[in-house]
Amino acid sequence: MTAGGSGDAKASGEDLLIARLFEPIATHPGALGLKDDAALLSVPPGHELVLTKDALVAGVHFFAADPPEAIARKAMRVNLSDLAAKGAEPLGVLLAFAIPPEMDAAALTAFARGIGADASLYGAPLLGGDTVRTPGPFTVSITAFGVVPAGQMVRRATAKPDQAIVVSGTIGDAALGLALRLDPSRAGFAGLGEKAAAFLKERYLLPRPRLALARALRGRASAAMDVSDGLVGDLTKMLAASGVAGEIEVDRIPLSPAARAAIEAEPALIETVLTGGDDYEILAVMPDEELDAFTTFATAAGIGVSVIGRTQAGQGLTVRASNGAAMTFARGSFSHF
Repeated sequence: MTAGGSGDAKASGEDLLIARLFEPIATHPGALGLKDDAALLSVPPGHELVLTKDALVAGVHFFAADPPEAIARKAMRVNLSDLAAKGAEPLGVLLAFAIPPEMDAAALTAFARGIGADASLYGAPLLGGDTVRTPGPFTVSITAFGVVPAGQMVRRATAKPDQAIVVSGTIGDAALGLALRLDPSRAGFAGLGEKAAAFLKERYLLPRPRLALARALRGRASAAMDVSDGLVGDLTKMLAASGVAGEIEVDRIPLSPAARAAIEAEPALIETVLTGGDDYEILAVMPDEELDAFTTFATAAGIGVSVIGRTQAGQGLTVRASNGAAMTFARGSFSHF
């Protein structure tokens, strides 16, 4: 993402677009005013880089008719959520997106506004990227850079047996928000009030990356990841990568009032809550002696955390229903393939 500048007689349409929309928000010195072919960053002494990348596609990760500003913010936040789960603090982002014919100047302005807003909110400055045309659909890809003190990144494959399994926030809101948008007339949603329905829809469209927990995870969690593809599936992946087993209890899964109301009206929605994606909450495993300090830190940051089960020696994940029976699911998580 480089710009020739509005005063450059040879500037292309892409150069002018970048100069108009993205130069004003790319204020970090390392972005070089978006006038070079790369950014320049210095890693703080004693730290290591943490890098992550997610792509979002209209019709897969968001609705094509969603507000462009919200799409931009979701693209930022799903990447920043990965950094948070690794205990990393943002250093910057690179943005690439493919513009379909129907995306007009107003939509592009709103999209850039969303990138700039979250870059400022989360301390993740725009450093560069690329813009291209496409016949469709609209596609956004962000690479996020973070830093952690050397040797302190919280990994996925290092969970230990006989430790607590912890999640932040509430689970299943985003998956229910998507289900609500796809079929608002189903039993679980028909009686929801306007405020509850709006809450679920917003949780799907605007994740809440738990960057405030990044520092608290370091040195306390033996393993962590964010819940992007569904609690059951993502926890299964973590346990398998770590070579341990685990057990969680459905009654201990934190639910929002809106999610609880939907499940009470349609009990089958508990499977959507447990296996649906887009929560972007932190899923961590940590020793019991670290729980009080972690909970205190999270509470001070205004984020709830819940212990939902324990790891153990062995293999696999057991999910216990209210009656103690092991639950089975049609699928454990969202998958593109």
